[in-house]
Amino acid sequence: MKKQWFLIENDSDYSLALTRYQEVKNAAKNSEDHKEKLLLAHLISEYEKIGGNLPKVDPIELIKIRMDDFGFKSADLAKEYGDKGTVSKVLNYKQALSLTMIRKFSKLLRIPVEALMQAYELR
Repeated sequence: MKKQWFLIENDSDYSLALTRYQEVKNAAKNSEDHKEKLLLAHLISEYEKIGGNLPKVDPIELIKIRMDDFGFKSADLAKEYGDKGTVSKVLNYKQALSLTMIRKFSKLLRIPVEALMQAYELR
């Protein structure tokens, strides 16, 4: 039986929506699963805009959490950014996020830009 979706109001609903999105993300265009995917993308996006699920951690930890949420590896971020070495340095607190990285990772990981712009310590 298919779940009927409503506005996402809490982390539990959000988690269910993310899980279902992963199941239907490659659905054939114009199929029922594709329509559900589009609806889920909208609902997830709206919930993320209000920051309902973002923990209060530094930008790098937030990136790592979202990578885990979406099943991404550092290679996926490197593919988006274009430089594996720089991504590795950033994830290991050796180099600060650049404005380009903030823009790309914000979109890829669905993190508000403001959350990635917070100051943090390099090691």
